[in-house]
Order: sequence, then C-alpha cells, then structure tokens
Amino acid sequence: MITTYPEWAQQFAKQYLSRTLNQFVLHGNVHDLVATGENGNQTFSRLKTFLADEFFGARDIVIFYDRSSGIYFRDQESQKDFNLAIAGRDSLAGTEYSKKLPKDPVGAFSVLEQYFRIRLDQKKSIALIIDYSETVVPANEAGSTGTEDRNSLVYLLKWAHDSLFLASDFTTVLLTENLADLNRTLIQNPYSSDIRIPLPDESQRLQYINQDSDAEEIQAISKVPAPMIAQMTAGLGLLKLKSILNNARENSEVITFKSLTEIKKEMIEAEAYGLIEFVPSNSSLDAVAGHSKVKEHLRAAVSALKSGRRDVLPMGYLVCGPVGTGKTFLVNSFAGEVGIPMVKLKNFRSQWQGVTEGNLEKILNLLRAMAPVAVMIDEADAYLGDRSSSGDSGVSSRVFSQIATAMSDTTNRGRIIWFLMTARPDLMPIDLKRQGRAEEHISLFPPENEDERVELFDVMKKKTGVQLSEEYIPNVVKKGKIHFSGADMEAALTRAKFRAASEGKKEVTPDILDKVFDDFLPPTYPEEVELQTLVAVIECTSKALLPDRYSSLNREKLLKKIEELKQTIS
Repeated sequence: MITTYPEWAQQFAKQYLSRTLNQFVLHGNVHDLVATGENGNQTFSRLKTFLADEFFGARDIVIFYDRSSGIYFRDQESQKDFNLAIAGRDSLAGTEYSKKLPKDPVGAFSVLEQYFRIRLDQKKSIALIIDYSETVVPANEAGSTGTEDRNSLVYLLKWAHDSLFLASDFTTVLLTENLADLNRTLIQNPYSSDIRIPLPDESQRLQYINQDSDAEEIQAISKVPAPMIAQMTAGLGLLKLKSILNNARENSEVITFKSLTEIKKEMIEAEAYGLIEFVPSNSSLDAVAGHSKVKEHLRAAVSALKSGRRDVLPMGYLVCGPVGTGKTFLVNSFAGEVGIPMVKLKNFRSQWQGVTEGNLEKILNLLRAMAPVAVMIDEADAYLGDRSSSGDSGVSSRVFSQIATAMSDTTNRGRIIWFLMTARPDLMPIDLKRQGRAEEHISLFPPENEDERVELFDVMKKKTGVQLSEEYIPNVVKKGKIHFSGADMEAALTRAKFRAASEGKKEVTPDILDKVFDDFLPPTYPEEVELQTLVAVIECTSKALLPDRYSSLNREKLLKKIEELKQTIS
C-alpha cells in the first residue's frame, strides 16, 4: 500500500527530487503529530520520528542534532558506524571525541563534516535533522553576530552548495517554529528552501478524533459531538487535541461547550506565549446604543458571513471617531453577533534582535489556523507604526510589512477580519487604509438627536447596573445641552450610584439624577474633539453612514479646517 503524506511533505519531496537543493527549513507546527496514510487508516507520529522512519526511511544514516542533546542517531547501526569512524579519527588526530562528543554547534559540525565526507565518498545516503535551529543560527544583524553563530552559519551554507554534498544523497533539515527567528542569510540562500507546516485544519482534526476514539467513547466523555469538537478547536494542534481527550478520559471530566471554549482559550494564549488575548464577545449589536446606520451595515456583513459568502466581505475595517463613541464596544458586539472569536494583539515587540518578527510570525500563523476570527487593534495609529525605521535596525519597517502583507492576503478574505480602531485615522499610513486592506472606513459620532441620547442613557444604565426608584430621564440628557459620549454617560451614572450609596439609598432617585447630571462636566478638549470629529467625517468611505449634518459638507473646506485645527493644537 502506498503511504499518503501530508501536502507539505509532498512539496518537500518534490523539491528534493529536483536534485537542485539539499537544505530545507521546516517551520510552523514542527512540534506536533504528523498524519500519514489514508483517512480511517492513518498513523500519527512526532515530526522527527516521521522524518527519520518514513520520509528518510531508506537513508543509510539519519543523524539528529540540537544544542541540549548534541549528536544522536536514528538507530544503533548508525551509532556504531559513527563511533568506528570517530575512533579512527581520534587515533590519527590525537583527539578523544569517541569518549565525549562536543555539544556546541561548531564543535559538533566540525566532527560531523569529517564523517559526512568519508561516508559520502563511499556513496552512503545521509540525512541530518537539526532541531531548535533558531538556537544554532539565530536571527542577528551581521555586525552583532557572535563568532560561534557565524561559524555555524558557514558550515550550513557550505554544506548547502558544496559539490560533494550536492552530488550525493545528502539532506540537511532545520526545524524551527518561526522562520523569522533564523539568520536571514540562511533563509535567503538560493541553495536553501523553506516549507511551512500548517496547523491541522478542521477535517484533519476530525480524522484524528474519529481514529483516536470511537463514537461510543466520544458520547461517554463529551457532550459535544465529534464534528463540533473539531470545529471548536481551530488553532490547536493534534497534540493539544489529544491532551483534551486524554484529560476527559483520565480525570472523568466530561467535555462541554463551556469547558472546551475555556480550554481552547487557555491553550491558544499559552501557545502564543501570551501575545494574543481573547476578548469576551457576550453582547450583540442590539446592545450598541445609536449608530443605527452603522449597525445595519455591519448586520449585512454578519448575514453574508453566516451564509458562507466570505467572498463579498471586506478584508478589514477602519473604525474611527472621537474618543468615547464606543468603537471598541461596537467591534466586540459585531464579533458576538456573528459568533466568531475576537482576539486582541498584545505587545509582541521585544528588545532582543529578531524576537519581534518571530513573535508576529507566530501570531499570524495562529490567526490563519483559528479562522474565522476577528482581530481587534486599538489605537492602531500608534500600535502598528509605519514603514520608516528610526534607530531600531529596521524592525519597525519589517513588522509593518508583515502586518500589511497579512492584511492584504486575499486567501484570508472573510476568514481573518481586521478591525483597526483609532480616534486619529489621519495619523495612520495610507498603506494600511487603502483598498485591499482596511477597505471599509466606518465613522462613529456622539448621539445626534433625543432618541439616540435616550437610547444611550438606557444602555449605559443597564451596563452600570443603576437601579432607579422610577423611570426617569434627566432633562439635560433629553435636550442635549451638554454632549455626552458613551464614556461620559457611564461616568455620570456611576457618580449617581455613588451619591445614592453615600446617602444610604439602594436606588437612584430622579432628584439625584438631576443633581448629578446638572453638576457633571465632561472633560473639555474642544479643539481635539473637533479635530477627531472632522477627520472621522473625511475618513468615512460611505456617505450613507454619515449623519445628515456631515454628509453634505464641502470636503475642501473640511480639509482646510482640519489643517487649521492641527496648527492650533500643535
């Protein structure tokens, strides 16, 4: 029977059989299980086991190396052959490597190279698998690379284009989670090729569940059907899935929708080293006060996504408007309505060379595997930076390029939905705001009329948990003499609760509400708020989504007023 390999392994084999390359970098999901065989009759093994026993099963010699374990072998015959060769070298050179092999990369590679040359001359076939290769040839600027790293790099580059190695049946495989963690000279070397191992998709997870547990056992350990487990564990590898199933078996903890959601959240946040955070999406767009046109527009996107029409969705949204208009809550409510996870990027930047790019690569790979997913980036004008690099060795520009490339990848349309939020969209680079990235620009504004102000009051009353002695709306809210943003309204209602508590009352009376709202003065930054409002008007990509008083304004006059406000503020 012919063994069926995963797609990435088929790509690997095809490139190797071209006989033009002998060095490969496998990156991504390198510490997971690999499935081989036909559906229903598969075997699952760790990557290194798969490479040694399946992929390189016909090789005469398979050698492993990592900094912790040093040099080790697939089988005892290879070990004996190596020991014999090293003993002969020791007798000629006066060394004692047969007693203790070096673990450092330079020392180990020096011993291995001499062994390789002897056996390749004898027409032996050899595979070398280097695990945690980012610790051997880490990403560094040329000027800051240490002597050991440079020497390790030279060995690998030399093996990649040496005529003896190319003419022989010899392969070097470097394993790393993040391609960005490796020295760029190695990655860009024309004699090397990089292949990404993706996280398993839904069908692969379901195949694993069905082969690991029969239908009867699944019913005993889970209230969630197998297809739903496979769907809900998007972003997890097969080993993580195995851990969930084993935990249910061994500890008699039945899998439920709630427990599976929590476990997945914890596992993915841990897998991402805390670089992403799940944002609770318990509300729907019904909980958003005002913004009726925007809600209608977003509900059309929800309908398209639920009906499988991902092709009609924008790649991303730019959500702007003055501070306190509820940008974050709107986006969070959108995710809750459509029923997809919402994640927030945390600080992935690092002071160490190459770590920032590696962190971002890890995040982007996880997002692809978790799809469909919504990504929230607050204060996007400051968070994402731009193409310029000022004194950070080009890290900022490379990070910007990674994010911009990910946002414009059309294979992710409707799968990864980007929400960039800012009160100052004019400070964001055009590259991110253009069509093909954050395509739809949605602007939010404070309540425009009495109905919207009353709706905002009611929503914030519910959010703050204010208990009223009777239904009452303060006149200052109805008449709109003072413009309350959502944040202002929440603060005023919280103050009313405090005043009632200080008077020994459990409920807020109309008298307390009037006194608090008459006394409340929202923080006043008139020029800044006006500037944020006007740039939101200019930025909106749909005239229909603008309030009536803004839709007919002359754009040239607006742009001139914006420049005047910028001059005044600066």
